[in-house]
Amino acid sequence: MKAKINAKAILITFMIGAFFTILNETLLSVALTKLMVVFNVDATTIQWLTTGFMLVMGILMPISAVFIQWFTTRQLFIGVMTVFLLGTLIAACAVNFPMLLAGRMIQAVGTGLLIPIVMNTLLLIYRPEVRGKAMGTFGLVIMFAPAIGPTLSGVIVDLLGWRWLFIIVIPFAIFSMLFALRFLQNVGEVTRPRVDILSILLSTIGIGGTIYGFSSAGKDPEGFMSISSISVILIGLISLLLFVLRQLKLDEPLLDVRVFTYKSYSKSMSLYVIIIMIMLASEIVLPMYLQGPLGYSAKITGLLLLPGALLHGLLSPVMGSLFDKFGPRRLFIPGAFVLVGVMFFFSNISPSLPIWTFIIANIALMISISAIAMPAETNALNELPKNLYPHGTAIANTLQPFGGALGVSVLVNIMSYGRESFGEGKSEPVTEKLVDEAMTHGVHYAYWFAFALCSIAFIVALFIKKSIAPDFDQN
Repeated sequence: MKAKINAKAILITFMIGAFFTILNETLLSVALTKLMVVFNVDATTIQWLTTGFMLVMGILMPISAVFIQWFTTRQLFIGVMTVFLLGTLIAACAVNFPMLLAGRMIQAVGTGLLIPIVMNTLLLIYRPEVRGKAMGTFGLVIMFAPAIGPTLSGVIVDLLGWRWLFIIVIPFAIFSMLFALRFLQNVGEVTRPRVDILSILLSTIGIGGTIYGFSSAGKDPEGFMSISSISVILIGLISLLLFVLRQLKLDEPLLDVRVFTYKSYSKSMSLYVIIIMIMLASEIVLPMYLQGPLGYSAKITGLLLLPGALLHGLLSPVMGSLFDKFGPRRLFIPGAFVLVGVMFFFSNISPSLPIWTFIIANIALMISISAIAMPAETNALNELPKNLYPHGTAIANTLQPFGGALGVSVLVNIMSYGRESFGEGKSEPVTEKLVDEAMTHGVHYAYWFAFALCSIAFIVALFIKKSIAPDFDQN
C-alpha cells in the first residue's frame, strides 16, 4: 500500500530549498557595479556572473528529464542542494574573478537541476484545476526570489560587503537539506531510460554556443557583426537543429520535443520566454542606470526596487488563483499591454525625471510579469499528458535560463553599443555629464529593443486560449 502523499509538506520543502537557489539568479545584480571595481573587469565581463549562471542552468535542464526518471525525489533534492552549497562556499571564499565565476557556475548546477524536479513533482501531486494556485504559491519563490535579489544585494553589499551575499545563504542551504530528510517524500516512478550521449553533447554545444556567441559579441570591437561571434552563434543554432532532429528519431529521446505540437504549450512558452528575457535583463540594466547617471548607492538602488519586488512575489498566488478561475486571456492581454507601456517609458528616461516615476514604472513592470510568467508556464504544462510531464517541465525550464541569458546578453550589449556610439565623432573632453549622457543613450537603445519584444508578446497573448487538460490520476 502506497503512503499517502502530503502535498503541503512537499511544497514547503521545495519552497525552502528553491528560494535561496533561485535567489542567486539576481542576487548579484546591484553588486555588479562594485564587483567591477573589486576585480578590475568591465561591464561585458562582469555580466558573466549572471549570464554564466543562466548558461549553466540552460545546459543542464535538458538533462533533467533523465535525472528525474533515474533517481528518487529525495535523492535528487539532497544531491542538488549539496552541489549548490559547494558552489556557495567557493564563491564566498573567492580571491579573484575566475574563482568567483567558478563558484557561480557550480551554484548554477544545483539550481538548474532543482527547478525541473520541483515543477515535475507539482504536476504529479496537484490536479489541473488547482495547479494555478499551487504554481502561484511556488511562484512566491520562483518569481519573488529573483525579483527581491536586487534589493537584498544592495543592502547587503553596502552594509556587510559582497562576500556576505554568499555567506548568508550557507546556513539556509544546510537547513533545507535537513528539512528534506525529515519531510520530503518520493513522488513518481524511477524508470531509468537509456541515456543518449550524443543528444547531451548536441544540446550542450547548442545552448552553450548560442548564449556564448551573443554574450561575447559585446567584447568584440565589431560587436554582433564580428565573424567570430556569428560563427559561434551559427554553430550553436546548427547543433540545436541537429539535437531536435535526433530527438524526433529516438525511441527514448532525451527531450521529447513533440510537446511543441500542443498549440497551447508552444504559444504559452513563447510568451513566457519573452517575459523572462525582459524581467532578468531589466534587473541588470535598470540598477546600472540608477547607480550611474542618477548617482544612487547600491543600498538605495535596492530599496527603490523593493516595492515592485514585494508586489511581484506577493501577487503570484493571487494571479495563480485568478488563472484557475478566469483562464489566461484576462491576465495575459492587459499584462502584456502594460509591459509595452513600461518599456516605452524606459526607452525615453533621463536623469531629470523624478525618482518616483522610476518606482511606479518598476512596480507596473513587476505586476505585469507576475500576471503572465507563472500562469503562462502553468497554461503550457496543463495541456500535456502525464507521460510528457518530465519533458514538458525540462523544456520549459531550459527556456527560462536560455531566454534570460539571451535577454541579459543582448540588452547589455545593445546598451554598451549605444553608449559607445554616442561618443563617436565628439571632440569635446570626457566629463561626468558626457558619460551620463552616453549611458542614457545606451539605455534608450536597450529598452527600444525591449519595447519591440513586448509588442510581440502582446500579439502572442491575443491568440492564447485556456488549455484543455487531459484526464488526471493522482499517484
